[in-house]
Amino acid sequence: MTTQAIILLVTFLAVLLILSYPLGILIAKIADDKAAVPGFGWLAWLEKGLYKVAGVKTDEGMGWKGYAIALLVFNALGTLAVYVVQRLQFWLPLNPQAMANVSSDSSFNTAVSFVSNTNWQGYVGEATMSYLTQMLVLAGQNFFSAATGIAVVFALIRGFSRHSSASIGNFWADITRSTLYLLLPLSIIFATLLISQGVIQNFSAYKDVQLMDTVAYSVPKLGADGQALKDDKGAPVMEDKTTTTQTLAMGPVASQEAIKMLGTNGGGFFNVNSAHPYENPTALANFFQMIAIFLIPAGLCFAFGHMVGDQRQGWAVLTTMTLLFVAMTVTVMVAEQQAHPALAAMNVDQASSALQAGGNMEGKETRFGISASSLFVAVTTAASCGAVNAMHDSLMPLGGLVPLVLMQFGEVVFGGVGSGLYGMLIFAILAVFIAGLMIGRTPEYLGKKIQSYEMKMTSIAILVTPILVLAGTAIAVMTDAGRAGILNPGAHGFSEVLYAFTSAANNNGSAFAGVSANTPFYNIMLAIAMWFGRFAMIVPVLAIAGSLAAKKRLEVNAGTMPTHGPMFIALLAGTVVLISVLNYVPALALGPVVEHLQLIATH
Repeated sequence: MTTQAIILLVTFLAVLLILSYPLGILIAKIADDKAAVPGFGWLAWLEKGLYKVAGVKTDEGMGWKGYAIALLVFNALGTLAVYVVQRLQFWLPLNPQAMANVSSDSSFNTAVSFVSNTNWQGYVGEATMSYLTQMLVLAGQNFFSAATGIAVVFALIRGFSRHSSASIGNFWADITRSTLYLLLPLSIIFATLLISQGVIQNFSAYKDVQLMDTVAYSVPKLGADGQALKDDKGAPVMEDKTTTTQTLAMGPVASQEAIKMLGTNGGGFFNVNSAHPYENPTALANFFQMIAIFLIPAGLCFAFGHMVGDQRQGWAVLTTMTLLFVAMTVTVMVAEQQAHPALAAMNVDQASSALQAGGNMEGKETRFGISASSLFVAVTTAASCGAVNAMHDSLMPLGGLVPLVLMQFGEVVFGGVGSGLYGMLIFAILAVFIAGLMIGRTPEYLGKKIQSYEMKMTSIAILVTPILVLAGTAIAVMTDAGRAGILNPGAHGFSEVLYAFTSAANNNGSAFAGVSANTPFYNIMLAIAMWFGRFAMIVPVLAIAGSLAAKKRLEVNAGTMPTHGPMFIALLAGTVVLISVLNYVPALALGPVVEHLQLIATH
């Protein structure tokens, strides 16, 4: 691992800590739906106005079932809105490129993707979506899906902090306050920073610019029926062409880029996402995009400590996340700083050897290099973001193993906005249950007894994503429709399919990009994985919140296991790793592990 990589990682963590601690205090104030948010009193009129228009009575708390129903109805309506706008976008305004209506299966996949905070994209953004679609429903769901995750973690924390209560809060108040006082102000600040770095923000039509040199290229020759002509061997007949111009896509990018990162959404305005110079133009923009991805998840850990009345609890969770993150980041950095064995052995290919001298530069942005690209790989898959500034399909086998494993941890290493913390708290419940079995005591966490009901719901929440990932991958590799989308043979092709379903079910959204996923089979299968990966976990989490809120909060005594020290941190980290190992090691062995062994055995 190079000195540059170490300095970058240490600087990243230091800046994150400095910014997230005060943010955590603000988030704790936002979670208190009975009090005004300091510094935002001037927005209170808007909050109250929204409640009045919607007919919401925020002084009435909700039980977990009412909270869950409101959440599911809100997100179902959001899914419908995203679907309808895509299907009608050709006739809607703010479409200077006259983008066609999106197909039904792609619209369905995208609608579920953005509502579930996954932002999986099987389409080319700048060639598919109008400005209205990008701004109104895609960016809109970037706010609402992030606010939904925050609302759920607020409800779960209230379950720990409240005493014999039938209420876990009010969903409508939680989602409104999260959007109005947290996501919107941060997005405005961050969008302004991005614009200062060169990210575009306009409504212009796409621009044709003159190239400095003529570019020659080949395309399949089409027949009178519009289909590609083929020779007697079945290969496409190619036609040579040249061009002296290039079309540059325009659009309101900075506004969407800001909430894409802060909300751990990840859906890029452009197809190449954060590798595009109009989305991510400078090293400083790249650094703060990574900070933005982790900022709210880290801040929520401190908010958790404030809300339960013991800041040590927040530090314990944050430390666990950081230790797992550093271990995985170091692994991908070391893996990508190794030269590819095949290219290292090709002395005759001096250009390739020079390119690989400092490590595996294939698929990486030359503006950022290996260290910044590798850190971005770890950040975006540790959080459920999915934004990328490098081609994950080009990672070394062990480098590609890291994003897979980070997602298969359950997206709890910082994780998505809200979802990362409530996922880690579910693992904390499991960890204290295991500890209780070891010492023969009824397990407790934060003064609440963990009993059979909580463990049933915990089991559902933990097992739902592995079932979706492994079952979806198995169906894909066993069916003709699934195998038809695989572009690479063998272990790497299996890794591409496994990555796709891992990303979808864990609501990440990144891809190896070697799978042709914009087909009816993958659009439907991945949409199912995304929907149930999100909401089949949220419902049991809310059930746990309701059960805990109704219980009395027990006083700490001599027999209470501390949940803020090194022993608990080790137990929690071990539980996360152990569950992942038990669920996914056989699948990983068939993919990146086999590919790595084949690579070193061949060369």
